[in-house]
Amino acid sequence: MAMDSTQRYKLKKFIKDLAPHRGRHTELVSVYVPSGYDLNKITTHLSQEQGTATNIKSSATRKNVIDALERMLQHLKLFKQTPPNGLALFSGNVSEKEGQSDVKVWSLEPPIPLKIRTYRCDKAFILDPLEDMTQTEEVYGMIVLDKRDATIALLKGKAIVVLLKTHSEVPGKFKAGGQSAQRFARQRDGAAKDHYKKVAEYAKEQFLFLPNLKGILVGGPGPTKYEFAEGNFITNEVKQKIIAIKDLSYTEEFGLQELLEKSADVLAEEEVADEKKIMQKFFEMLATNEQKTGYGKADLEHKLAMGAVDYLLLSESLDDDILEELETKAEEMGTKVKIISIDTREGAQLRDMGGIVGILRYAV
Repeated sequence: MAMDSTQRYKLKKFIKDLAPHRGRHTELVSVYVPSGYDLNKITTHLSQEQGTATNIKSSATRKNVIDALERMLQHLKLFKQTPPNGLALFSGNVSEKEGQSDVKVWSLEPPIPLKIRTYRCDKAFILDPLEDMTQTEEVYGMIVLDKRDATIALLKGKAIVVLLKTHSEVPGKFKAGGQSAQRFARQRDGAAKDHYKKVAEYAKEQFLFLPNLKGILVGGPGPTKYEFAEGNFITNEVKQKIIAIKDLSYTEEFGLQELLEKSADVLAEEEVADEKKIMQKFFEMLATNEQKTGYGKADLEHKLAMGAVDYLLLSESLDDDILEELETKAEEMGTKVKIISIDTREGAQLRDMGGIVGILRYAV
């Protein structure tokens, strides 16, 4: 099950809010309940831990642990059973002043199923299992090439990460004086094949044993990409991972961006394509029917109150308070919210526009 951008943002924010808290001793309690686990067993376990905590020598630590467990037990009464994806619980005295008590409790049903059961008392909340969820597991390989250059990269979520660049020894199109046309053509053909073999070897090194590789995208100008992908240069194990071959106008970084855009059909299930598609829809609407768009906080708040906003598009670069405020108003009006990362060209454009735009249900 994949997370969308809004779920990932909310999970990151939850982690960000809890990460700074520190206990003076091992008194902050973290509990992870896996999907499908009996919540009554967790309640029983926490009650037993509360009894064990009476043996803690430090009176302050003892009180803080017992109070944290009590808050957690009371909080668990809100749940009739374990939520479908499991439950993460955190509790502890988060007062910054020594000797004062401010015991708080947090809970979260994660966006994807929890597979671990954990009980820990520590000086900080145990957030690694949630951190792991925020990482994009699935990746795509990218190869952009012509007869002179090749760039190999990874697509992780929405971010393109260049792994390496290589250049060929293919001569230019104009032959040196005295060479026959046939001899020059043979030299070019031989150098091109050496180039393809080198790129294929690099692709094998980078992609063959890469975990979570969903597929490889290949692109480039002219017939080169087909000569490379369909010839006998790439090992069968790597060739079988090629899921798209796209005709491009560019190579290098521009070519990678173009390959990403032209591969939207095969990446349709991926978050990156969804984000780019909704942002492109906004820009098209802005150019052709501006009255069905909105941009800026004041403008969107006014149009949200009217119930006119179909999609509210918010940059992840916005202040957390503004994001929460606008999300709440959008939910009240049945408006769909998309939090857009700044990793794509369109996401960067949204950030530069102020980070708040909308597609309307009707012209205003």
